[in-house]
Amino acid sequence: MPIAFTHVPAKTHPADAAIPFFYDFAETATKLGLIEDSGFQKIVVDDSAGLLTNMDLAAQVLHRTASLEVVLTHWAGVIEPTVAARQLASIDRESGGRLSLRMISEPLNDDDAETRPVGHGVIWQRIDEYLVLLKRLWSNDRPFDHEGAFYSIKGGYIERKGPHGADLVIRMGGQSGTALKVAGRHADVFELAPGSLDEVGQLIERVRGAAAEHGRAGKLRFALPVRIHKGASVADHKAVDLSGPPAQAALSLLAYAGLGIDEFMIVGVDTPREIATAGRETLALLRNSLARRESEVFQPAAYAPRAGLETRIAG
Repeated sequence: MPIAFTHVPAKTHPADAAIPFFYDFAETATKLGLIEDSGFQKIVVDDSAGLLTNMDLAAQVLHRTASLEVVLTHWAGVIEPTVAARQLASIDRESGGRLSLRMISEPLNDDDAETRPVGHGVIWQRIDEYLVLLKRLWSNDRPFDHEGAFYSIKGGYIERKGPHGADLVIRMGGQSGTALKVAGRHADVFELAPGSLDEVGQLIERVRGAAAEHGRAGKLRFALPVRIHKGASVADHKAVDLSGPPAQAALSLLAYAGLGIDEFMIVGVDTPREIATAGRETLALLRNSLARRESEVFQPAAYAPRAGLETRIAG
């Protein structure tokens, strides 16, 4: 499967670094076209204004682009599952199926696991129940009742499902055992934490182990966040924090692709020049390198002796 590239916007307004990427949508629309033309397949929508703003921005991005998939950052506890299921299905339907849902843990995150273990567990239990209900609402053909630890639903049903139904792509992350357990049950794409090749490889195996408990080990895809920045390389920097010439960056990413990573989430390319350069150089070099690697793998088999056929002829 070809490597996918996802653009992760940062707060890089030239006049004020605190202004988010989507502040001026006329300016953003120009960047969106460039992002789409530069070889990115997806873009993350994660605005500081919150969940409802993210939904509105996602709809606008999908309306103004032809092929970009929107990775909508979302979390449980803000709106009821029935409302969320209806709105998300509507956005996905109007975009022709270009929406995926990126579930994060709010207000806690994995860094709080040791200091607030009870709160951390509760957050992930709520996410689990929330996703179960979303999927049920996206697939049921008749109303249902639900009484759970976090949500109570009477006659839960939405008439107009999205094109994916319950198969809308769910993206999750985390490193604690609790987070991996929930991700193993629900995630289609797992967003890895930055780390060395060994660290990332170990996390991949942990996630696959969690997914295997639900018969889903072979269904997971893996995404890795990568920061591209200017300046010289630092000796002790993480391999996913890339600097230096495009060929060097592409070579570093090639090693991660060898672990089974399907997607790179590119951070740090937000100006038009940075976006164009990343697409023309780093992304293109990596695609070409992967294509060459695949051709080298398959080429010997293509010219291998047809031993079985020769045996039948000889017999």
